[in-house]
Amino acid sequence: MSDFYFSEEPHAKSHPQQLTAELRGKTFLFTTDAGVFSKAGIDYGSRLLIETFTEPDISGSLLDIGCGYGPIGIALAASFPSRKMVMTDINQRAVRLADENAGRNHVAAEVVQGNLYEQIRGKYAAIVTNPPIRAGKAIVSRILSESVNYLDEGGELWVVIQKKQGAPSALKLLREIYGQVTVAARKKGYHVFHMKKR
Repeated sequence: MSDFYFSEEPHAKSHPQQLTAELRGKTFLFTTDAGVFSKAGIDYGSRLLIETFTEPDISGSLLDIGCGYGPIGIALAASFPSRKMVMTDINQRAVRLADENAGRNHVAAEVVQGNLYEQIRGKYAAIVTNPPIRAGKAIVSRILSESVNYLDEGGELWVVIQKKQGAPSALKLLREIYGQVTVAARKKGYHVFHMKKR
C-alpha cells in the first residue's frame, strides 16, 4: 500500500523527470516523480477534464482535490488568473511537486497537504477532481458526496471518471446529491460529469 499514489508518504525511490504538455492552448512544464499518479504523462481523463471545464457562473475560488503533481489545477489557474486556485492531495511528494510546478509555470496557487477535505476551508465556485479510483470506492464516494459542503450556492462540481472504473455508480450517487447531472464530455470510455449546487 505504501507505494500507491494515494499514500501519504510514498516509499518508491524518488526519480524525478520532466514533461511538457499542451493544455488549453498553453504549454506547461511539469516535474513528476515515482509514487505519484500518472508520472509518465498527463492521463487522458485529466486532459479531458481540463479541456472540458468552463468558468463557473459565480465569482469565487477554484479547488482541485486529489491534485497529484498539479496539471489540472495549474492549467485552470493559468486560464482563469483572476480566481484563487487551491490544490490538495494526501501524497506529500505530489504536494511538493504541485507547489514547485505552479511556480515553474508562473501560476499562483495555494497547495495544501491533507486527506480529502480535511485542510480545506471556505466555499468555492467550482471543485474539480479526477478521483483516485485505486484508493477504493469509499474514498471516491466521500470526495463526491462531501463536495457539496464546500461549494457556494450556484457552485459547480466537475468530475472525470472512466466507465469501467465506476462511472455508472458515480452518476447514481451524484444524482442523489445534486439532482441534475450533465455529461459534459464522453470520450474513450471517460465521462466528465458537471453538477451545480442549487
